[in-house]
Amino acid sequence: MNKFSLLIIDDEEPQLQSLKSFLAKRGYTVYTASNGEEGYKIAGSNLIDIVLTDFNMPGWNGLQVLQKIKELNPEIDIVVMTAFGTIESAVNLMKKGAFDYLTKPIDLDELENILGKIKERKLLIGENKLLREQLQEKFRFEQIVSQSNLMETVLNTAGRVANSKATVLVRGESGTGKELIAKAIHFASPRKDKPFITVNVASLSENLLESELFGHEKGSFTGAVNQRIGRFEEANGGTIFIDEVGDIPLSVQIKLLRVIQFGDVPKIGSSNLIHTDVRIIAATHRNLEEMIRNGEFREDLFYRLNVVEIVLPSLRQRKEDVPVLADHFINKYAKENQKEIKGISREALDQLMKYNFPGNVRELENIIERDVVMTRNEFIATEDLPTLTQIKEIDKKMDPYNFDDGYEEKIKSFERTMIQEALNRTNGNKSAAARILGISERHLRSRLERINN
Repeated sequence: MNKFSLLIIDDEEPQLQSLKSFLAKRGYTVYTASNGEEGYKIAGSNLIDIVLTDFNMPGWNGLQVLQKIKELNPEIDIVVMTAFGTIESAVNLMKKGAFDYLTKPIDLDELENILGKIKERKLLIGENKLLREQLQEKFRFEQIVSQSNLMETVLNTAGRVANSKATVLVRGESGTGKELIAKAIHFASPRKDKPFITVNVASLSENLLESELFGHEKGSFTGAVNQRIGRFEEANGGTIFIDEVGDIPLSVQIKLLRVIQFGDVPKIGSSNLIHTDVRIIAATHRNLEEMIRNGEFREDLFYRLNVVEIVLPSLRQRKEDVPVLADHFINKYAKENQKEIKGISREALDQLMKYNFPGNVRELENIIERDVVMTRNEFIATEDLPTLTQIKEIDKKMDPYNFDDGYEEKIKSFERTMIQEALNRTNGNKSAAARILGISERHLRSRLERINN
């Protein structure tokens, strides 16, 4: 879609020719018509991307042109030109499906701006459609459910980077779907028939991490009773997804940097390097720039990992995706549990829309799964959402402007939530959780005893 075709409909010949000359010089394929009926025939027999139509014309007016062409092909974007640019008429046109409208005399800079937005939107939709088609066989792209502009931009970036060899850094809060995006990139790439290997750094101790990534020879350290193939070697030809890369200790960061630079894997207990061809996708919720300033993360490694950055928005930043995600998860878990559930009530959806989801999409999925299992109704209702009430009580305790709870209780709630989140991310591994929190394991155990009493 490098060249866009545009149809201008206007009964004023000088205006028609002036706009045609202006747009043709800017690379558009331009068709013209002096009335709506003629324009409709041209749109029916030619590939048209955009229609620029006058509102007041003999025969069909701009609203009729809009309705007829949208019936013909709803993908055609329509901009209406009118000398009567009232707010009421503009709102009516937009409701009927117009992309935008312009008041006469036409401001050519404004026209270019509107057409630029249409082109950008069409390119974005086209690239995302191509990515979905590429992923259809190997990975169900429908799992990445969205209708927000923020996620469309994310998917567009993922689609463009997929065919390259570039290292990708996926950033975002816990539960936003970083691994889902990593899988989408892999299965849309030329490596799709090769392994996709995941390593969750946060769930491994420092000693185990190096062995997990690079492998070890038998007898290379205490407990190494067998030879182990590392994840890089296992992923050869494919993709390795390193989750929570910000938790990698500095000693292992140096070795990871060498692997990225040369493809040589330093197997523990062996003097020979193993050469691999692996595409790296890393993910983190941490502020790596701040860690670099604090000497906790290597700057050279950061730039090697961050060739292409994809930032996943939190669910509270894309609330318009909550209804479609809720429907998706209802269908998924109703089918799994063999339950006849038709959807979610307006009142229950309203509660979900007003909730901020600190756990993001993962939290929404957990809520819906529980409610599908527990509800006795055809539609999930407000009484099926007790978890939200419980969470709101926690939010109340942690709100610094609410003094209903005492100081000690608020501090305990905040600390308990932080520690629980760290343990969730490390699958209950206290040593790894302590490392995330920046405290010793002994200190963590001490705090757990205190807040649970």
